[in-house]
Amino acid sequence: MTSSTVPGETDSPATALGPTALILGAFSAAGTWAFLIPWTVLAGALAVTFGTMGLHYARKGTGRLWPAAAGTTLGAIGLIGTITLIWSLAWTY
Repeated sequence: MTSSTVPGETDSPATALGPTALILGAFSAAGTWAFLIPWTVLAGALAVTFGTMGLHYARKGTGRLWPAAAGTTLGAIGLIGTITLIWSLAWTY
């Protein structure tokens, strides 16, 4: 075992924020229409949070910009869609 397994200076957990936001955002956007209400609200809020942190770090040079931006957008779509659905159901009864 000649290679070191110790993390380097350029390794950062911030590189995982964008892809994590993308996966959570996709689940949130798709889950709204499958009526998985509690999970889509949680996934949407986490996608927006992780996505904005991923955007911040990507602009500093750590990680990629496009998954963070896509995850933030999908998370916001899922979160707003779920809140709109709940709000419209509250006004019908």
